[in-house]
Amino acid sequence: MAIFTPLAFAFLLQNDAASAPVDGGLAHGASSLMDLMSQIGPVAIGVLLVLLLSSLYSWTIIFRKWSTFRTATNASKRFVRTFRKATRLQEIAAITGDYKDSPLAQVFEDVYETYKRQTGGGGPPRNLAPLERSAQTAASEAVTSLERRLSWLATIAAVSPFVGLFGTVMGIVEAFHGLGTAGAATLRAVAPGIAEALITTAAGLFVAVPAVVAYNQFAARIRVFASAIDDFSRELLNSLEEIQVRPSAPPPQAGPVQPGPYSSPAGGTSYSRPLSETGRELPSRG
Repeated sequence: MAIFTPLAFAFLLQNDAASAPVDGGLAHGASSLMDLMSQIGPVAIGVLLVLLLSSLYSWTIIFRKWSTFRTATNASKRFVRTFRKATRLQEIAAITGDYKDSPLAQVFEDVYETYKRQTGGGGPPRNLAPLERSAQTAASEAVTSLERRLSWLATIAAVSPFVGLFGTVMGIVEAFHGLGTAGAATLRAVAPGIAEALITTAAGLFVAVPAVVAYNQFAARIRVFASAIDDFSRELLNSLEEIQVRPSAPPPQAGPVQPGPYSSPAGGTSYSRPLSETGRELPSRG
């Protein structure tokens, strides 16, 4: 105990003297890291280059997808408000180009094109089945467009740790090789190999973790978009179906008719002029 106390005190004094200048300690740590990087072999350098390229590509996808989803969300909210306020499909079709970033607008365009081929742009649809198939196809295409390049995020997230692990294995092999070459178990002999192993392991995790988090978040957002697209498709088809089941005008009742703008000059029986689906007056019976 008497021997241990002076030794511990001397060790603490040595550490305090070495760590007194803070800036000097930071500079020493940075120089030590640079020394480790300068000692790694070509295999570790190749692993780090692969991980660097993977990281740059994954962050590019992350920023682009984040911007795409934010734009699509805002455009979809505005398009739904416009759709529910409009009274005619032609009004919505005329301004759909203003919401090209919305997947809901894409679904509406495809369904409306099918509707126009059936009816010419007015009146009830003759058959709802083609409209339903068009809505399903458009919804699938919209979701597929949102999922584009997400598979690369999943691939980078899954493969990067194993690429780092490959560098770890090669670093340990290099450490044992240095140990055999030196012929003695010294830190100088195994330091380069251990440095390769630790650096490549940390680099693999640094690339994989953001990719995993971003992929999970984007996958959840895509499920929300898919649900919103399905709901809008049903709402649109219901609107078209309401045109089909709209009740016709009741037949005129027998009895005296008050003179109106379309009554006969002789004061006989007159008929009000009906309106077509497009709002134009139909010719009266002569």
